[in-house]
Amino acid sequence: MIEFLQIMIIPFMACLVLTGIHAYLGFHVIERQVIFVDLALAQIAVLGASCAILFGFEMESIQGYMISLTFTVIGAGLFALTRFKKQKIPHEAIIGIVYVVSSALMLIVLSYSGEGTEHIRQSLLGNILLVSPKEVGRILIIYSLMGVIHFVFRKQFYLISQNPEKAFEQGLNVRGWDFLFYVTFAFVVTSSVKIAGVLLVFSFLVIPAVCAMILADNLRVRLILGWSIGTVGSIIGMIVSYSFDLPTGASVVCVFGVMLLLISVISWKMR
Repeated sequence: MIEFLQIMIIPFMACLVLTGIHAYLGFHVIERQVIFVDLALAQIAVLGASCAILFGFEMESIQGYMISLTFTVIGAGLFALTRFKKQKIPHEAIIGIVYVVSSALMLIVLSYSGEGTEHIRQSLLGNILLVSPKEVGRILIIYSLMGVIHFVFRKQFYLISQNPEKAFEQGLNVRGWDFLFYVTFAFVVTSSVKIAGVLLVFSFLVIPAVCAMILADNLRVRLILGWSIGTVGSIIGMIVSYSFDLPTGASVVCVFGVMLLLISVISWKMR
């Protein structure tokens, strides 16, 4: 037990921080019906990190982070600019295209790297076991700043997410607010992917939020449930990973999947 705590305490703290911001953002993503925006921005962040490697910078370096963040902010601007009052082409289709093209470009860029295969694996699964207290502190500061922005402008963000037609009618600069939303999203995703990988970041964003939406209708209750489910899933996933010597990120993702299945079945039975 002591050995387990020594190994897992810092990764668990990282999971708590990830859950705090991603479970909240997940509700916006689901309301906006842009489920794969996280995957797309995460893939753009990985593409930026891959270019940084090609330029001779380490993924963990400040230069690598800034290049990755720059790519992601550009992606955020693209998603904001392609949001129209009347969408002739579904926004999700544009997001999917960006994701596919970014993935292809990443493979091309990493083909010039001798460690391309390892970088692809790390971008998908991350290595949350190796996260340091310093990294946890850094992402906590970044996420807290993004959280303050979302708290201050919560009315605008929720109105655009839940009722974009009304936002347009009220004269809100929807593209401008979308850009701010996606830029904050970009900061979160760029920092998250670096330590957790694309798959785990997507799971933290969507699965706890979906579980909470199945169980409750009230927004505050959903937030509490989302954070609780993310925390419990992280604990169980790490116990499974430690007990059976499995990859931690993949274990947490699979536990989230099982939890969603169980909650769906229980909710269906109760109704």
